[in-house]
Amino acid sequence: MVALKPFLETSIEYLKGVGPARAEALRSELQIEVFGDLLTHFPFRYVDRSKMYLIKDIKDENTFIQLRARVIKTKTIGPPRSQRLIVTVEDESGQIDLVWFQGVKWLVDKIANGQEWIIFGKPQLFNGQWNMPHPDIEPPETEPLPISRIIQPIYSSTEKLKSKGLDYKGIGKLVKTLLLHEKFYVPENLTRDILERLRLIHRQDAFLNIHFPQSPELLSKAQARLKFEELFFIQLRLLKQRISRLQKNEGHVFATVGNYLNDFYHNYLTFELTNAQKKVIREIRADLGSGKQMNRLLQGDVGSGKTMVALMCMLIALDNKYQSCLMAPTEILANQHFSNISRMLSGLNVNIRLLTGSTKQAERNVTLGLLESGEVSFLIGTHALLEDKVQFNNLGLVVIDEQHRFGVAQRAALWEKNQRTPHILVMTATPIPRTLAMTLYGDLDSSVIDELPPGRKPIITKHVYDRDHFKVYNLLKQKIREGNQVYIVYPLIEESESLDLKNLTEGFQTVVKEFPQPEFRVGMVHGRMKQQQKDAEMKRFLEKETQILVSTTVIEVGVDIPEASIMVIENADRFGLSQLHQLRGRVGRGSAQSYCILMTPEELGNDARIRIKTMLKTTDGFEIAETDLRLRGPGDLQGTQQSGILNLRVADIIQDEKILKFARNVASDILNDDPELRFEKNAILAKHISHMDEHQQNWGLIS
Repeated sequence: MVALKPFLETSIEYLKGVGPARAEALRSELQIEVFGDLLTHFPFRYVDRSKMYLIKDIKDENTFIQLRARVIKTKTIGPPRSQRLIVTVEDESGQIDLVWFQGVKWLVDKIANGQEWIIFGKPQLFNGQWNMPHPDIEPPETEPLPISRIIQPIYSSTEKLKSKGLDYKGIGKLVKTLLLHEKFYVPENLTRDILERLRLIHRQDAFLNIHFPQSPELLSKAQARLKFEELFFIQLRLLKQRISRLQKNEGHVFATVGNYLNDFYHNYLTFELTNAQKKVIREIRADLGSGKQMNRLLQGDVGSGKTMVALMCMLIALDNKYQSCLMAPTEILANQHFSNISRMLSGLNVNIRLLTGSTKQAERNVTLGLLESGEVSFLIGTHALLEDKVQFNNLGLVVIDEQHRFGVAQRAALWEKNQRTPHILVMTATPIPRTLAMTLYGDLDSSVIDELPPGRKPIITKHVYDRDHFKVYNLLKQKIREGNQVYIVYPLIEESESLDLKNLTEGFQTVVKEFPQPEFRVGMVHGRMKQQQKDAEMKRFLEKETQILVSTTVIEVGVDIPEASIMVIENADRFGLSQLHQLRGRVGRGSAQSYCILMTPEELGNDARIRIKTMLKTTDGFEIAETDLRLRGPGDLQGTQQSGILNLRVADIIQDEKILKFARNVASDILNDDPELRFEKNAILAKHISHMDEHQQNWGLIS
């Protein structure tokens, strides 16, 4: 038997029916480069070809249907090189036109008036009339169709592929050619114990039946088998990495909770910590004293007090004579952390330094010298902390704020500055749904601050239609005169021909006109500005030189401005739900009642309506994140923690949450018994994980 690896890694152009031109199209359009990629290009749905529709019952453009109808008229339109063929057919209920733009010459000779055909395709409306472009036609069968043809697989394609004859049907033919190849063989990659305990079908049978089901029952079993396999190996790999990290990376032991933390807690902390903050600090303290390197994700909604938790952990590090660093994604956020922490620790004799791209060279040299000698206790900064010249004396704790703004390699560069890996705390104000966290961050421990500090006034969220703009402007003028500041956020920087949106530039001009100087002062910030320009504008707003900041979503993660109490989001229907929630979190930091005003046109799509309704109903970031995941799917929500891990081919972490949890439990049980997968019975699992590690292609299902 030919080994699997060489066969499934054969370039796709060598499959019969492909060739160089089609291979290039498959590579560029669907990232299908080798046989294995085609094998995991699964049908995205199936059509029951046992059902016949009547023409009068056609209602949906997005559904493939099957008709039995008789030809009553044919005609060709246009010159020979670009002819269209229009065939009118009828059944007992009505008529419909079948339209072909290709293969006309061959079809004209094949189709005659009076013939009856089985017609299969997707109807579309044109000038108010139904037609069906490029349907499949075949004569009625005298014998019943075999089941493998009744359950019709539908594969995703593109216009470029269709122009090369690779519509869903053409791709299906290639898959069938692959499955019927004399060298085609898929070895098992799950243990006999898993197969028997979970009653899963064998792998080869699963691949055959997910593409060309022999029965509805076998299709269901194939899907269940491959969904479990896909999610199981993701979880097995993540959990194994976690075990390996804990075994290999000895952690600094922070055995002491000493004077710095106790003095701060009893004499400098001006408010009571929430129960959620206390719980998280206990979890982190257990990690820090365990002798194992901590790698913990801290989730907490905007304003929940993550920075205070981080500060107290940094004080524990200092009590144990270790240095800490805190890295933020922007200079202004780093400056804010430096200012706030310096203020809170004033009088405690803690040497805190700031290092950003704007730090003057003379000051930079002093900081680097003090850092290397161990005299700096806390270093706060931006990407500047990653530079080779930044050397610590005894780095014990790394805190990364808004971790999704940094790439994996950037984050890793920090903890490689020590011989012994420091403890890692990564923080995010973007709540991550449970299923997504289990998949993206399955190798990290996770803590959640799910409680806001007491006494904070809830933000009032209002939905206002565009026609009431001037009422909103009048409210803003009143609030500004009372000493409040305002954000006005637009979705675009400049006009888009394809989207009828108010752009930032026009919006800025409108706001300046409606809020004239000298009574009102307006600033603008957007993503195409240089960082220094953005920071300067934000600083002007922070220092109240401007009262209104017109912006794009660059302020989604930003500084605390207590007097900014109103957030107006223009074209709110164009923003994702998590974005809307993050933007709303920019206000509500001070004592004044805060508002978030969602401006939209009156006509809204279904998803936009759900997003607006969710924003009005709740301020719970995790509830919002779950709704966002259901609406948008995981692809848009993933960060760079596990690049490519959510390019799932058959599973869906929303619909298959139960399978995901079950797969994680099975993986955990196996690793509890055999952490290194060294037992003979688990050799098949170890081999597959090794192959996944060697091959970073998306077709991770293939051994």
